[in-house]
Amino acid sequence: MDQGLIPRRYAKALYAVGAERSDTANLYQLMQSLVAAFAATPGLASTVANPFVSDADKTSLLTSAVYGKNGKADATYEDFLRLLEKNKRMALARDIALAYVDLYRRENSIYRVDIVSAAAMGEGERSRLESIIGKHIGDGTFEYGYTVDPSLIGGFTVTVNSERLDASVATQLKQLRLKLVN
Repeated sequence: MDQGLIPRRYAKALYAVGAERSDTANLYQLMQSLVAAFAATPGLASTVANPFVSDADKTSLLTSAVYGKNGKADATYEDFLRLLEKNKRMALARDIALAYVDLYRRENSIYRVDIVSAAAMGEGERSRLESIIGKHIGDGTFEYGYTVDPSLIGGFTVTVNSERLDASVATQLKQLRLKLVN
């Protein structure tokens, strides 16, 4: 997902600061939490973008989104939020977090693998598929996400970063239908 030039620049700067402070892995976890908070709370993005909500409230909201109601942010995350507040970039917090996660994964050879299957996979099926994916890609760390989509009818799809393998029955039927029409 392309978040744009400004979020990528902020993400690079945050990564550089994190590297200086030996805090990149912690920031990675925080940015993932921030992205998850935006996904779980649909109104968060519009609240952070609302010009009538004070910057202090936005900062408090973004701190609570990551640490919980009574949590205290670490110094690097606080500095990040102050910079966003100072530069009037609070509305870009989600996009910056996404760009940071992408940058961290790229720098640390972490592959995001999303597997969608027609039915829930057993542990044996999961480990076999993970083994095949690991052999195909080679060195690196893998973060797996599993979801079930009955509309696939059977089979699965695997998305590694932006590369997709579709081994679903629904797609095979669609391809067969296209061959019959032509």
